[in-house]
Amino acid sequence: MTTSDPTGGDKVVYFGVININENSRTIGSVDVWRSLLTKEMFCEEKRLGIEEIVDYIGMPKIDKDKKWAVAISKNRKGHLRWRLVKLVKEGKFTFTDADDKAVEVNSKDFKIIDPEWWSFLVEENVNRNMEVADGPKK
Repeated sequence: MTTSDPTGGDKVVYFGVININENSRTIGSVDVWRSLLTKEMFCEEKRLGIEEIVDYIGMPKIDKDKKWAVAISKNRKGHLRWRLVKLVKEGKFTFTDADDKAVEVNSKDFKIIDPEWWSFLVEENVNRNMEVADGPKK
């Protein structure tokens, strides 16, 4: 499946998926699309039990100094425990959790460093099943 860029030259194609699993049960997924020319990634989260349409139209953009990541709560369970985020390389980072509350965490080398949250990068896990119940891989 492809979609044309309105500028005419590039094509964005479906690149893959990351299944988010908790205790071997799928609680959501991240669809990943990629530009054929620039290799830029575009991502969309799909959490089971949530049927609302996203608030943006088209391929979501990300700043060049950020990377797509999945933030996972160490304290929650189920489809509300994770969120697709645009993660900064280093420093303080704020995102909105599944309850629409602002969460501030620290990041280092594109990883969340926080006692209540952890993360993984989308680009390193396309077409994988990610088990989130056990926490981050060492």
